Amino acid sequence: MEDIKTYIESGILELYVLGDLTPEERAQVEAMAQKYPAIKAELHEIERSMELYAERNAVKPSNNLRDRILSSLTVEQTIAPVGHTTQEKNNIIPISQTRSNTFFKYAFAACLALLIISTIALISTYNKLQESNNLVASLQLQNQRFANQTSLMGKELGIFHDASFKMLKLQGTPKSPSSALMVAWSPAKKKVMIDMTNANMPPNDKSHQYQLWALVAGKPVSLGVFDADTTSKGMKEMKSIASADAFAVTLEPRGGSETPTMDEMMVIGKF
Repeated sequence: MEDIKTYIESGILELYVLGDLTPEERAQVEAMAQKYPAIKAELHEIERSMELYAERNAVKPSNNLRDRILSSLTVEQTIAPVGHTTQEKNNIIPISQTRSNTFFKYAFAACLALLIISTIALISTYNKLQESNNLVASLQLQNQRFANQTSLMGKELGIFHDASFKMLKLQGTPKSPSSALMVAWSPAKKKVMIDMTNANMPPNDKSHQYQLWALVAGKPVSLGVFDADTTSKGMKEMKSIASADAFAVTLEPRGGSETPTMDEMMVIGKF
């Protein structure tokens, strides 16, 4: 059941409804829909949602559009009799339009109105197509993020199942008694990771960063800097090291320091 839920949340059903799948992918979705009623029901629900969305956003031309166009085309035509003198030609004499001229004038206006209405409909269709394309792009981005998160979770789980990694919990110092940080270190692979998800470190300001140190033969070696905030999640990889007797974290100016500031030591842990 969990696999079906994951398949539904992957976004492939939305891409199927939008027609943005290859023939092989469409065949796969149809086979899954036939096999699992939950997937078939979800497909129907997606189709219904998109139909309702299209109805709500349909553009209906204004009822008085034709009247406004006809009014703008109605002009008073004037002519001058043939054979009159220059003085007589300047005296414009209005005459009434014939029935034929009136018919062609209104026919032209009707054609123009239809052209405008068709243009509005095309613009509406284009806008809906753009919205559909944006929806597809958003779904693809969500799928990519889901894949990245899945890959990251697999990598993190691999660390905890890798026997070469040693887990060391760094405890708070008198400077920050409640602070704590888990370090995963593999001497064989020379990898050092810190668990940002479960870290308990006070948020640092923009002028400072935390710096991880390894104590090697009594000398501190910098393993890089990091920030502690609510957005920091997952396992963060630090600089490589093959041997270490202890690990510690100090609060340093942004970018790190060449040597640790001892009175700013936040956590420490020894093997």
